[in-house]
Amino acid sequence: MFIWAEWIAGLVVRVLGLDPGSHLGDAVNYFVYDVLKILVMLSVIIYLVTVIRSYFPPERTRELLARKNQWVGNILAALLGVVTPFCSCSAVPLFIGFVEAGIPVGVTFSFLIASPMVNEVAAVMLLGLLGWRIALLYVVTGLTVAVVSGLILARFRPERFVEPYVFEIRMGKADLAVPTWGGRHRDALQYTGQILRKVWPYVLVGIGVGAGIHGYAPQDWLAVNAGPDNWWSVPLAVIVGVPLYSNAAGIIPVVSALMDKGLPLGTVLAFMMAVTALSLPELVILRRVLMVRLLAIFVGVMTITIIGVGYLFNAIL
Repeated sequence: MFIWAEWIAGLVVRVLGLDPGSHLGDAVNYFVYDVLKILVMLSVIIYLVTVIRSYFPPERTRELLARKNQWVGNILAALLGVVTPFCSCSAVPLFIGFVEAGIPVGVTFSFLIASPMVNEVAAVMLLGLLGWRIALLYVVTGLTVAVVSGLILARFRPERFVEPYVFEIRMGKADLAVPTWGGRHRDALQYTGQILRKVWPYVLVGIGVGAGIHGYAPQDWLAVNAGPDNWWSVPLAVIVGVPLYSNAAGIIPVVSALMDKGLPLGTVLAFMMAVTALSLPELVILRRVLMVRLLAIFVGVMTITIIGVGYLFNAIL
């Protein structure tokens, strides 16, 4: 399907006069091929997801979640997180809207966790870089983390630790007029352009770092020092991942390169989830909504859950 991208990548290497078998030639080939492939896949998938998303405006989403019991609500909230805001920081306003609308805080946490951790951009990039099995595993694991974490957080009666002003916000009713197909098409094209303009620097930087790892990082050193036999590799991956603010577009090419070098899937998944779902900017924004105690509980539950996912997949795969 992407033979044309392989041809262009090979052409660039030859035009630059690089040896295809050298470290630099391999890295350049990796970079060009992945940039072309990922940008095309993102354009197509974001357009399609945006059209689907147009059938679920925020007001209708809030009404849908408000009518469900806790288990169903958590699952639906996590699924809706996949096709809603692109990053954790943009998910926070909807989080506030859900709380104000009377949706249980535990359910809204499932949405807040799933939104940055599992999204169309991440799924498409994993599909293109690592294949459908890894992409599916990532989606199922991320949704499971979001649902389970939301259910655990609900046990702490988190409504007690939400800043009082959140419940006083009154959001206006959304316009529920049914858009035409032409309107959906125009909106999807516009949103696709907006997202591509937002993520292309992350794509280039992420794939650039991945290309460097792919071409130069010693495979044996990474496999030995961060392999499944080292019990500390998963917690370390989470600790390293939290300060590294990035979205999925920036981190997944790095994940792909690390897996190419022999790092176990569980360690890599834990690293990726920590980067996308426990970023420092998200925690700073959440502090405006949550009291310190609930924020600490949220971080603790997420950290334990993500580390557990890492150990589980390292043990079974």
